[in-house]
Amino acid sequence: MKDLSNYRKSYDKKNLHEDHISDDPITLFQKWFYEVEDSGTMDEPNAMTVSTLGLDGYPKSRVVLLKKYTYEGFIFYSNYESEKGKAIAKNPRVCLSFFWPAMERQVIIKGVAEKLAENLSDGYFESRPDGSKLGAIVSRQSEVIPSRESLDESLEKLEKAYKGKEITRPEYWGGYLVRPYSIEFWQGRPNRLHDRIRFTLEEDYNWKIERLAP
Repeated sequence: MKDLSNYRKSYDKKNLHEDHISDDPITLFQKWFYEVEDSGTMDEPNAMTVSTLGLDGYPKSRVVLLKKYTYEGFIFYSNYESEKGKAIAKNPRVCLSFFWPAMERQVIIKGVAEKLAENLSDGYFESRPDGSKLGAIVSRQSEVIPSRESLDESLEKLEKAYKGKEITRPEYWGGYLVRPYSIEFWQGRPNRLHDRIRFTLEEDYNWKIERLAP
């Protein structure tokens, strides 16, 4: 047993005030993303946690990579037949979260996931290295497999089968667009009195801005 109650960190690098933010959260997200990217403190600043409600009734979170963001929402790619894909098919309400510890910041996004248009998924799949393409085809993501060796053997057979041939996107793999309705920005502050600003999308498509207690 290990007691972690003595772990302490003071957050005092930055602050977040309503006077210094725009009227829409995507602009602020872009500003924060550029800042963490320019800081060089993270290998993958686009790593995010995707939380879904599983078919078994339990929530589950896993880290995936954000591949694009626009004023429509946030895009990532996955296997539609995976545990995550099946959960989204039943309940498309998801949560995305980013944690950038060196900047003492996190962003929490609630939204609704929908499948990306097929031509957009095709375009992204085509841009991937061949190894990643074959990996998407050979892996029946989330299914039980007999061994690591069986997976490697299946990949080897697939490499031979596709040698010199075009590798096209399988129907069970593609993108998701998460359309946000709530985006919360968290900035660490001293004494655990952190700054929390939440944007909530209203019926007229304007964003309501509120400060939350830390």
